[in-house]
Formats: sequence, C-alpha cells, structure tokens
Amino acid sequence: MPPRPPRPRLDDVAARAGVSTASVSLVLRGRPGPSAATREAVLEAARDLGYRADRTASLLARRRTQLLGVTMDVRSTFHAELLEDLQAAADERGYDLVVSPLTRTRDERRAVETLLDFRCEALLLLGPRLTDPELSALAEEHHVVAIGRRARAAGVDVVRAADDVGVVLAVEHLAGLGHQEIAFVDGPTGPIATLRRQGYRRALRRFGLADGADVVAGGDDEESGVAAAESLRARRTPMRMPSAVVAFNDRVALGLLDRLRRDGLDVPADVAVVGYDDSPVARLATVDLTSVSQAPQAMAVAAVEAATQRLDDGRTDAVDVVLEPHLVVRGTTAPRGPRDPG
Repeated sequence: MPPRPPRPRLDDVAARAGVSTASVSLVLRGRPGPSAATREAVLEAARDLGYRADRTASLLARRRTQLLGVTMDVRSTFHAELLEDLQAAADERGYDLVVSPLTRTRDERRAVETLLDFRCEALLLLGPRLTDPELSALAEEHHVVAIGRRARAAGVDVVRAADDVGVVLAVEHLAGLGHQEIAFVDGPTGPIATLRRQGYRRALRRFGLADGADVVAGGDDEESGVAAAESLRARRTPMRMPSAVVAFNDRVALGLLDRLRRDGLDVPADVAVVGYDDSPVARLATVDLTSVSQAPQAMAVAAVEAATQRLDDGRTDAVDVVLEPHLVVRGTTAPRGPRDPG
C-alpha cells in the first residue's frame, strides 16, 4: 500500500497563504487582528490542504480538555433524554461530554471520581444524591452544576424545575376534574421527593382537600409503584380507593398502572393517575400517561451555560436557575366517574 501522506501542519497553511504562522493561528481560532484578505487567504489555503487542527495538542497546550463530566442513573429514562439535550447544548459551545453511569453496584462518588480522572473541567450531576455538605466540598476544587434538584451548597450552581409547582399543577388538574380524594405516592428520601411532597400538601390546602391527604410510601422505580398500589388497596379496605393518584415519577406511575389494571380497575374511569417527568415512555400510545414535564431541553441549555460561564467567562458567583414545569394531559386522567372501587 502507498504510504499515507503526512498530515498538513500550521506551517504548511502559512506557506500556502503567504502569511506568518501567528496570523494563521489567529484566523483559525477566530481571533481579531488579521485583515479580511488575510483571513480569506488562510481559510482558502486550509481548505485546499485539508488542514485540520490538532485539537488534543491545542487543548493540552492551553491546559484545557473542553470536557464536561455527567453522572446519570442508567435506569432513568428522564436522565437519558436529558443527556441527549446536554450533548446538543455542549456541541454548540465547543465542549464534549464524558458520561459516568450510576448503577446498582456503582454509586455517585465512584462515578464522580471517574470523571475527575478524565480531567473533566466541570461536573454536571443529574439528580445528585450527595448531601449539601458533600456537594460544597466537591465545589471547593471543581465546578459543579446540580441538575434537577434543589441544593443549598456553597459554590454549586443549580438548574432545576420547580418540583413543588409541578405537583401543584397535577393536583389542580385532578381537582378541576372533580377528584376530591387524591393520594400521592412518595419518592426516595431526598430533596426532590421532599419538594414534591410539599407541593402536594400545599395544593390540597388550596383546594380545601387537606383532610384527605394520603401520602403513600414509594420510591423511584416500577416496583415501588406496584407496592404502592398494593398498599392503597389493602389499607383502604373496606373503604374505597382514592379516585386519583399522583406518582413521584413516571416509572412509579407505570408500576401503579400495571397493578391497578391487573386488579381489574379501569384507569382513568376508576382511578386517575398522573406521573412526573413526561418521559418518552409516557408518550407511547399504549401508556398515554398524563405527566408533569420538567422541560429537559431548557434545563440542559441552562446547565451547560452555567458550566461554560464559569470556564470561559470567569463567573464566580453561584447561580440558581428555577424553571417552570408544565402539565401534559393524556389518557390516564378524566373526570371523576360514578364507580366506587372497593
């Protein structure tokens, strides 16, 4: 096979354009200084030679990696969707992502350590479960953006939707359909579940339904939804089921739907169900789940902006970006029916 031709260098572009290497460097980096004629000559020479900048060498010279590290729960469909939006936002700003997953056997601390080993310049933590003091300690040496949850941690940027407002929207929707017994399936211990639970209680008070508050132990997966449905059925006998349920997230709602339907209950005629996250599975025609959307695209853009503002613009003050969620109404909610499932 013929030998591969050598890769064009900055010197080759300069020679072809008839300018200095310094001018070529300025043009290719989009810096001010060279004249319009010089810019045109450099760009034409680069195209003719097939010149491609050695990004790795350039970054090492500047002691930069242009990498943003992301931790995500591989079981979360919402995190998967958010990751896609984060990548798009990072691409627009000339950054790349390194993803470190959380699994049943791999916790958040280990995921973060891996990202730091890759010399990521900022950490984007999706729904972090680290405590506020742990986040503060991490932010002493690294740029940290907590995405999707409230954090009172020094030096940490926060980008989240208003979780309590999202649940208020769900309860408001159900109350407007005539539901008066509305239960809430709780999430795992942490600030996200706390805010959503607070929103539930506040909404019940607003609509005069506080006496019927019913918080059911739950979690963040389908099995938690199945267990919650079983709990509702068992402890409400011989009393009737609530006419509506708001779940901590869509995965819990899916487990809830499955068990209710297996028990012979019709959703939404007997029990209306609302999820949270508006994940891709909620949009499937066979699921058609009413759910609260956290606007993942806007969240991703804001999170990448928060990180790059620190890295490129030198911002030092922490920011707290709170986005307004909205409710997406589908087929699992309807006006309260006459049936009284026992």
